[in-house]
Formats: sequence, structure tokens, C-alpha cells
Amino acid sequence: MSTHHAVFVTGASGTVGSSVVQYLLELGVPVVAATRSNADATRLAPGAESRHFDLAMTRMELEAALSGCDRLFLMRPPAISDVQTYLFPLIDAAQRVGIRQIVFLSLQGVQGNKRTPHHAVEQYLKRIDAPYTSLRPNFFMQNLTAMYGAEIRESSEIFVPAGRSFTAFIDARDVGRVAAAVFTSGGHLRKAYTLSGEQPLSYARIARTLSRVLQRPIHYARPSEREYLDRLRSEDRPGDYIDVQKMIYRIVRWNISAFPNRKIRQLTGRPATTFLEFAEREKAVWER
Repeated sequence: MSTHHAVFVTGASGTVGSSVVQYLLELGVPVVAATRSNADATRLAPGAESRHFDLAMTRMELEAALSGCDRLFLMRPPAISDVQTYLFPLIDAAQRVGIRQIVFLSLQGVQGNKRTPHHAVEQYLKRIDAPYTSLRPNFFMQNLTAMYGAEIRESSEIFVPAGRSFTAFIDARDVGRVAAAVFTSGGHLRKAYTLSGEQPLSYARIARTLSRVLQRPIHYARPSEREYLDRLRSEDRPGDYIDVQKMIYRIVRWNISAFPNRKIRQLTGRPATTFLEFAEREKAVWER
């Protein structure tokens, strides 16, 4: 495959990255998928070119990895918090080789949360006048399959300290659709888009929807923050993970993530995926 005018996609085998790859290929855009292992490469959609990539590469290796590409989908691996050491050099390499657009997977509310690595990346992109587009998604519906899937399947329970709050969840696949859209249409440089679903949902409503789809009662437990953190400690979760979860669910209880919008519909021409649609698509994860 010719990679002239290709998009280089980091995190290409992950939840969001794989959707970016899929939707770009559907639009006929050449894709170079960054992979760290043969196992990652086997998970790619047919038609994507796999290229070995590691954020610890040298300056010359980073430039070589981007060869033939004119756009970059950039995401921060969850294990990396030192973005100055690991992400900034890739951004610099992109500037040197003439990448004309960097779409960065950021975080909802990042502009008001200066402690997040995503904030540092957004500020750096602005400071060096990179041709960025920042995507700031709300909570992913996939949290209920990846993080809480086993619990829902085995215990028929959602155990998160969200109180009576609402969240306008987003399907990670919709983020892939948006990324493909902003890569292939004009007017998106140096802009940031907050991406939410179109329905603000309580966890009680989510439990009712799952009950209907799975045809068995799913219970929202509504634990206190202390009960939730105690459970994480009993599972021997790392301290930094527990701290992040504590912060995340305080934000949820403050209803900061409750506000829906139609940005996905505006950018892609199609409405955001509803939670019912997501649950029906993914129900095998929770089935016994």
C-alpha cells in the first residue's frame, strides 16, 4: 500500500485507535498503524499497514516511523504520565517532517484540570503552534465492558460511587468516527471539541437498560466513596490507580460530565450511539 498522504495512528490496536483505523479505511484513507508487537499487528483491520513503533525511539527513528505520512493520530498510553519525555519528542518529529495535522485524544474538562498529562500536551501543541485538533471525550461506554464487565457478568451489579449523578456517556467508536471526519474535512486546525453523548444517564438508568437487554436484574449498588476505595484496596490495586478513581468519581458526582451535546452529529453527520444501542451490540460481554 502506498503511504503517501497516510494517517499515522498511535494506539492503533486499542479501543479508540482501532476505530480510528477502521473509519479512515472506510473513507479510503491509507493508514499506517503503530504497533509494538506482532500480537498488536494481528489485531489490525485488513488494509492497514503495520509499522513497528515505540515512544522511546530516537529522534531519527521517530522521523523514519512517520515517513510517508502527512497526518498523525496521537494518544497517550495510560501507563505514560511523563509526556515531556515520551510524547513531546514525537510531536517535535511530526513538526520536522511536515505533518499537516495532529489529532490528539485529550480529555473532557482538560482546560480546567492542569494536573493531567493531557493538559500538558495540549499546552505544548499550542506553544509550538502545531497544527492540532484536540478531541475531548466524555466517559466511555466501554468502561462498563472493560473495567466493570466481569463484575456485571458475575455479580449482576454496578459498583461505582456515582451517587444520583448523570453522565453523558460516549461510545469510543464514535470518537473514531469523529477523528476520521476531522482528518478528512477542512476547518478543524487549532480547535478543540468536547465530545459527549446526546443522553445524560444515571447509573440507575444504565442498570435498568442492562436488565432489559440481558433479561436479568442488574443492580446499581451506589456505594459510598469509602466503600468503593476499600474494595479497590482489597483487590490490591495500585495507589495511583486508586487516587485517579477517587478523582474521577468526585467529578462524576459533581455532575461535571452530565452535559450532553450534539458535536458528534455535527462533525460526522450521524447521531451519537445511544447506550441501548451499545448495550445490545456488546451484550455478550455481560452474558453468563
